Amino acid sequence: MPERRVEMPRGVGIRAVEVASGQRAMVPPRDAATVVLVRPGAAGLEVLMLARARAMDFAPGAHVFPGGSVDPQDASVPWEGPAPDGLGVPDERARALVCAAIRETFEESGVLLCGRPDAEDRRALLAGQISLAEVLTRHRLTLDRDLLTPWARWVTPEVSARRFDTWFFVAAMPDGQVADASAESDSIDWLRPADALDGARAGQITLLPPTAVTLAEIGSYDNVPDLLATRRAITPLMPTVLIEEDQAWLTMPAGTEYPL
Repeated sequence: MPERRVEMPRGVGIRAVEVASGQRAMVPPRDAATVVLVRPGAAGLEVLMLARARAMDFAPGAHVFPGGSVDPQDASVPWEGPAPDGLGVPDERARALVCAAIRETFEESGVLLCGRPDAEDRRALLAGQISLAEVLTRHRLTLDRDLLTPWARWVTPEVSARRFDTWFFVAAMPDGQVADASAESDSIDWLRPADALDGARAGQITLLPPTAVTLAEIGSYDNVPDLLATRRAITPLMPTVLIEEDQAWLTMPAGTEYPL
């Protein structure tokens, strides 16, 4: 099994000591959602990845999947049918997570999983001039639990300054839609999971640990239908920070294979 820990900057170790000693309060995690958009490619399954703008506060320059925090307005989005199951949370929270996943994917990549995208709607969403609920109501669209396949749940380590409780979902790229980056990203690309991991190993791109683990898992599938048909038990996975001889290490959860 590959090594399950990652060397971290010295500042992380300092913060870990401060949190452990009570000098610094632990930050509660915010609910968030991210979507692994997939499509068949000439050489196998491909995933959509954004290179985050280097001016961003969180994970600048990292290659990530579209996603972000749950907003209060996500709870008011029009919904059809039963709430998503298998997420391990109450129905209202489950709906908000799916709404956030759909909204963030539309904002960050221009891909709307529940209907035809409108560029003006996207601009208004990004500017905070309209909510996703208003967009869907205007176009008579609703969300349902079949739009996304739950994949994983990752929680930021307790010592982090910014923490997220993030649900990962998988979805097929809708036919006829084209992805393009927002101001939060320097670029947007379709990559084979193996190529993204090779790029990270070569130092060409940066991948956060949950992203790397997810890419390795997705890359084991030969086609989109088999991937979307997968049903997984969603349990929280939280790396921890270990201090050894003044060096901070991020250790992966037990049973998690870290591919880098």
